[in-house]
Formats: sequence, structure tokens, C-alpha cells
Amino acid sequence: MNASSTNGPADLSAEVVDWLLDSDPALRWQVMRDVTGEGADAVAAERSRIATEGWGARLLALQEPTGDWGGGPWAYQSWASTMETLMLLREFGLNPDSPQARRAIDLVQSGSEWGPYHDHAPFFEGESEPCINGRVLACGAYFGVASDRLVDRLLDEQLPDGGWNCDAPESQKSSFNSTICVLEGLLEYESSKDVSSAVSEARNRGQEYLLDRKLSRSLSSGEAIERDRKSGHKWTEFAFPTRWRYDVLWGLDYMRRAGVSNDERLGPAVDLVVSKRRSDGRWLLDAVHEGIVHFSLEGEAHTASRWNTLRAARVLMSFGALASGGEQRRDGAST
Repeated sequence: MNASSTNGPADLSAEVVDWLLDSDPALRWQVMRDVTGEGADAVAAERSRIATEGWGARLLALQEPTGDWGGGPWAYQSWASTMETLMLLREFGLNPDSPQARRAIDLVQSGSEWGPYHDHAPFFEGESEPCINGRVLACGAYFGVASDRLVDRLLDEQLPDGGWNCDAPESQKSSFNSTICVLEGLLEYESSKDVSSAVSEARNRGQEYLLDRKLSRSLSSGEAIERDRKSGHKWTEFAFPTRWRYDVLWGLDYMRRAGVSNDERLGPAVDLVVSKRRSDGRWLLDAVHEGIVHFSLEGEAHTASRWNTLRAARVLMSFGALASGGEQRRDGAST
């Protein structure tokens, strides 16, 4: 499939678009929808292949008879768990109404639970940490089985500054990591059903937490935050999958999907994305979060990334007008 170059801030060349299309159905259908503007029937047909071909089919085939993947609902440094696998299937865009998705979700509902430490709660009821529960909610809402009780818990755990932190109540300062995970869940929940104003208000407060900090800056000093205090991960290094670890591209991608308008507070983050585009029009996989995986989706760190290129292009299509003039790419080529 060939494509002409796109118009607009992302300015993808025909070569880059063809490179994006030469990929798995999980990514290709999104390129067709968001970049090349294919018709709805063609996009739907490509999306339907996720359940039977490529990465999506491989993940579905790895589900255990208990309903879990990777031996349980979640495990530290394992990206093969039930939660991480469902998050990937959501990112891929597996049709939640497909027979394959319904069978998988039925198995999770009937068999996956959080164990004695969390009173054997069913998977979609979540556990104790908001960074995990936000992602469980995102999975549940996407696949049509969200827990209203889990939403209530997350709203109760929102901190005075607007965000969330897995170290609360000891810490009353929000975490970018926890906050973005909860925002993902609340946004998916809002998208899946009619919700109370309390849900929207809580999400907007959390959204403002990130916007007030320009997605990566200290509220008190205005200085860029170099790296995450706990993990040491640099927020300027873009990973996919993101797992639970915040980075600036994830923050912008959330804002795009949340329908945020061209808020000037996003300008520094947009400039960062522009600066990281290579002279060949691609973005790199800056980081790969270490942990057990089912299989690799892309190459090693610091190689060209189709996922990051698509994600960055969509961000620039939404917010490119905020980019500063004369910005320089990291490899020295002017934008």
C-alpha cells in the first residue's frame, strides 16, 4: 500500500507513511485511520485482523486456562501479566465486541483474582495502588466490564493538588506516574458510558495537575524535571509500551485523546517532540523498560520506532501549532 505525504505539522513523507503501513495490523489500522484517512470499511477490516493475525492473535493465544496471562494479574517487573497484556490489547485496538475478545474477558472475569493480600478480589475490582487500579480501570472500561466501585475508590484517593500517588497517605504530593495511570482509566471510563459530573471533575483536576506543570516541570521553580525520582527514567525518553512509567509523549498523547485544545502550557512538551524527530522523519524508541515480556514489538532502544513515530505524528497533528519557530532536531537538522 503506497501513500502520499501527509499535510500539516507532522509532515510525514510518503516513505515514512509506507514504512508505518509495513507493520502489524495492530498498528496499521491506526495509521490508516489517523494518517492516510482510509474509509471506515477498510479501517474496520484491517482492525478485525488483530484478533486472528500478528501480535494480537499471539497474545490471545497465550492466555492461560485460569484466565490470566503470565501467571497472575500483576507482578513487579513482569510485563507479561494479565493487566499488562490487556493494556497492550487495548493499545492495539482489539475490537472489544469480537468473539475472541469476549472469550478472553469472560475467562478473566471467571478466573483471575488478586490473591489473599487483596482478599481475593476479582481482577476488574483492582487492588490497592492507584497506578495499578487506574490501568485496571482502563482495561475494564475498554472491554465493557468496568467496576464502578473501583472508580469510587480512585476518586476518594485523589490528593489536594489534583493528582494521585501510590505512596499516599504518607505522601500528599502527587506523582506523575500514578496520575497519568489514573487519568487513562478515568478517560476510558468516561468514553465508555454516561458518568457523573464527579468523575469528569476529578479527571479535569488531575489533568490540570499535569498542565500546570507543563507536563514535565516543577510547579515551584518552573525548571524541567530531568528524571523520575523513583525509577531514574528520563521523562524526555519516549518508550512504547509505556508500562506505568510516565514520559512527555505519553502526557501529550493523553491530552490529545482527552480533547484538550491548543493550551499554551503544552508548548514546551510539543517543542520536545519536534526536536526529537530525526532527519529521516522518524522518531526513535528511546527506552525499553526492563522486565519479562511475551515477545518484543520493536527493536532495541535507540532504533527507529513505528509506534513512537505514529504517536508523535498524531500529537503534532493536534498540537503542532504550539511549536516554537526555529526549533532544532536532535540530530541537527532544522524543522
